[in-house]
Amino acid sequence: MSKKFLVTGAAGFIGSHTCDELVSRGHRVVGLDNLNDYYSPERKRENIREVQAQDKTDLFEFIEGDIRNEADMDRIVAEGEYDGIVNLAAMAGVRVSLEDPQLYVDVNLKGTVNLLECARKHGVDNFVLASTSSAYGNTDIVPFVETDPSDRPLAPYATSKRAAEMMTYTYHHLYDLSATVLRFFTVYGPRGRPDMMAYKVLDNIFFQKPVKLFNGGEMWRDWTFVADIVQGVANAAERKLGYEIINLGRGETVKLADFIHLIEDLTGKKSHLENAPKIDADVERTSADISKARELLDYKPQVSVDEGVRRFYEWYKESVLEGAVGSV
Repeated sequence: MSKKFLVTGAAGFIGSHTCDELVSRGHRVVGLDNLNDYYSPERKRENIREVQAQDKTDLFEFIEGDIRNEADMDRIVAEGEYDGIVNLAAMAGVRVSLEDPQLYVDVNLKGTVNLLECARKHGVDNFVLASTSSAYGNTDIVPFVETDPSDRPLAPYATSKRAAEMMTYTYHHLYDLSATVLRFFTVYGPRGRPDMMAYKVLDNIFFQKPVKLFNGGEMWRDWTFVADIVQGVANAAERKLGYEIINLGRGETVKLADFIHLIEDLTGKKSHLENAPKIDADVERTSADISKARELLDYKPQVSVDEGVRRFYEWYKESVLEGAVGSV
């Protein structure tokens, strides 16, 4: 049955793909984004244009707005008659959050509270919150499992997301709001952000942009292709599960140095990265136990890391390299 969703952060990496997926399933989608300059607003506008181009049945509408603006959010939700809110708007990035923790709390916690209040006031009974594997901190439980206390996050980004998770539970408890928290692991793929490692390695190779390689590449990540992630997000939007925290990863850990070698092999060029020590806000390893996602969301990641890196590189060549050549 067709539903109507408000998707925040719609012009971003995961947000734009989520809009594509929900529209492809026949749902009406209102995408909201403030088009901030964390990275190129024009890149975000292009993401929206791509969503609009793939929407053949006029199911998608875009609104420019900021989840921190209480009056705007109240009006948009009141007028929308939504079946669910998918909150993907956030300030992302562990290391960047050290520079401006107030901003991360303002967007990731206050913005989430605004949306929860709107859901409560206007009868939206399903809420999906994008969270992060960073919430686990330096856990000894590997692979990471959702029952971990997750009470010692290492960076403002992780803390703001963990606080948003807890606030979401409060609204579930007090107001019977069905709410699913999705902890994303290391997502990559087409429309990726320029601050993400796969993108940065290619920027280093083709544009000689300086990039730090923390811990000499001796770090392990659960690299997950964006198409797999958004299957889980869309399934969560369609289901009322009460309150659940669910990992979305691939369930396979790959060393950062090996991931970089995959990129180098595809390009036929070597990167020249600057070795740097691991920072205290970062963890050495992420690893997702995805059994709960399989059970509750019918989540089945399909894209191998080899295939995912190839698809990402094809997108980068078309969307970044060709544009750079054309602008010279």
